[in-house]
Amino acid sequence: MATPRSVGLPDGVRACLFDLDGVLTRTATVHMAAWKRTFDEFLRSRDPGAPEFSQEDYNLHVDGKPRADGVRDFLASRGITLPEGGPDDPADAATVQVVASRKNELVLAELDEHGVEVYAGSIRYLRAVRDAGLATAVVTASANGEHVMRAGGFADLIDVRIDGVVAKRDQLRGKPAPDTFLAGARALGVPPEEAVVFEDALAGVAAGRAGAFAFVVGVDRVGHAGGLRESGADVVVQDLAELLGEEGG
Repeated sequence: MATPRSVGLPDGVRACLFDLDGVLTRTATVHMAAWKRTFDEFLRSRDPGAPEFSQEDYNLHVDGKPRADGVRDFLASRGITLPEGGPDDPADAATVQVVASRKNELVLAELDEHGVEVYAGSIRYLRAVRDAGLATAVVTASANGEHVMRAGGFADLIDVRIDGVVAKRDQLRGKPAPDTFLAGARALGVPPEEAVVFEDALAGVAAGRAGAFAFVVGVDRVGHAGGLRESGADVVVQDLAELLGEEGG
């Protein structure tokens, strides 16, 4: 019979909590491109000579966080503070909510046009986890979690979804706070010391460590293995299939 050891995890683990973008799906690149276009347009509107939004900016200030938090944190790194705004702001208003909405529009357009690409190694791993009798949850800052899971064709492998919609409803703090992962564990009926977090974002790994989970797996898709370890990952892989002793893909 398959056990936690057979999927590369410590004995006593009963549940796996997976981030979505960059761990199960290849949509992290879509999010990075949407953030870059959004922020570059915004920065140029204020200063044509402003340095562009970079991969490092994404890794440090945006990845894994709720959209509005990403807007605030990145702009703060450039010394910019915007009013919060609201849903009725005109599209050209310089507010946190308008910038965040612009990014989401670009992501949805890309997903509608090109669909969702999943990591084959991650899906093999998900199936192996289920075969080992472990419960599963997706924990994502994205408000589009349900849409992405359905489009990716793996919703049947996930027991619980904690996404941006749930976080807003239940007033859960975003990563690097552990609230959303802790909510996922609660929904599965498993204490954090019997659950594993899988994350590609520095903020997400930090959230897993802050929540005192049994084990935190860092997934390095963009060459920041050192940062994932520094943030608290117990192990870092380039693809989840490595935990099965397989090649990724």
